[in-house]
Amino acid sequence: MLELLQQPQTYVSLASLTLLEIVLGIDNIIFISILAGKLPQEQRNKARIAGLVLALAGRLGLLLSIAWLTKLTQPLLSLGGLALSGKDLVLLGGGLFLIVKSAQEIYDKVEGEHREGSTATPKSVTMASVIFQIILIDMVFSLDSIITAVGLVSQIPIMVTAVVISLIIMIIAAGSIGDFIDRHPSVKVLALSFLLMIGTLLVGEAFGAHIPKGYVYFSLAFSLFVEFINIRAHTRPPVTKIETQ
Repeated sequence: MLELLQQPQTYVSLASLTLLEIVLGIDNIIFISILAGKLPQEQRNKARIAGLVLALAGRLGLLLSIAWLTKLTQPLLSLGGLALSGKDLVLLGGGLFLIVKSAQEIYDKVEGEHREGSTATPKSVTMASVIFQIILIDMVFSLDSIITAVGLVSQIPIMVTAVVISLIIMIIAAGSIGDFIDRHPSVKVLALSFLLMIGTLLVGEAFGAHIPKGYVYFSLAFSLFVEFINIRAHTRPPVTKIETQ
């Protein structure tokens, strides 16, 4: 361990892996922020922290079970001539969950909650259900990031440290992101559309269609940039013209 700390390559690997974990966790943060936003204000932060701490324990468990993790990439069953591994099945299930969940949220946001004459009462959401969904979707996203970490770095301490740092940053950022999304409904619809795209991406990856996530993140960044301009334009005070005689 002492020799590992004395090697400059250790810190380069740690910084690179931590940055990668943060980037791969963007979609996770957005989903967590939307889920926690359905709870009362006083429970949101507790749900975020509890869900992410339990998810951290799950990620560390995956890291310490590398032998089992590598078996997930081996073919498990065949479907129409296509071999599916355990990882593919998890990505398929997680992708379908994201698609259904995001579609429901978009419908509720655009149509369900604001239909004229609607007598339906909103469904009650408990903290336990939100925490369970946070852990569930984090495990799906964890497979991608953990397998990537195993492929980049061979030292377990570096991987564990990078995962812990990235989860701490997620805990800190989730609150601010969630508050911003709650204040701007159009951003929430945009975030849900991004999650719908991520769910489709996961389903595609499960069936062997590997689409670089950089394209998805770029489209999200560009859409957010345009949305920020719109928000800025609507929040600026109107300019009054001075009449000259």
